[in-house]
Amino acid sequence: MSKSHWALLVCLLACIFGFGIFLGRFLPSLSSAPPQIINTTTIIKQIQTLSQFVTVKYVLEKVVVLEDVKWYGENRVTIVAHGIVKAGTDLGSIRSGDISIKEKRLSIVIPRSRMTDAYLEDKQTQVLERTTGLMRTFDKDLEQNARRQATDEIKRAAFRGGIIDEADERARTQLVNLFRSLGFEEVEVRMK
Repeated sequence: MSKSHWALLVCLLACIFGFGIFLGRFLPSLSSAPPQIINTTTIIKQIQTLSQFVTVKYVLEKVVVLEDVKWYGENRVTIVAHGIVKAGTDLGSIRSGDISIKEKRLSIVIPRSRMTDAYLEDKQTQVLERTTGLMRTFDKDLEQNARRQATDEIKRAAFRGGIIDEADERARTQLVNLFRSLGFEEVEVRMK
């Protein structure tokens, strides 16, 4: 093969490679497939009792894999999300009509518990993998979307795990103990 044939072959390969880069950088809107979320198991790491308005705190971990696959390459991020979900009751909404006292007997109606907070611990949340395809640009929003997905997943996992019922029970127990320590012999705590 002569030098002119080699030069022509190199130019042809360079044009093909340049065209591929052009497609990867400037035509990403050709494929509008949404990112694919791969579902994994959520693990409850700890359940703790708190003695404020918040009566239960769940510590959960979730592996989230978020992929954005196009015909010209993929972006992928895998994170281990370490999240906190708290639940409790709003004792500030109790009104005088919610409390009844007769001698040594107290009856109180409190609001049903709800989730008060859910967030990821940034120091303990880790990015395990971040992959950008050869003809793709780095998607800075992919990791944030994975973190949002993880927060939503840990909230759902805490709800399915019974955080509301457990917060109700702990609020009831703590209030019964508090009022008995104040001298009431019979204490009834009900939920609205």
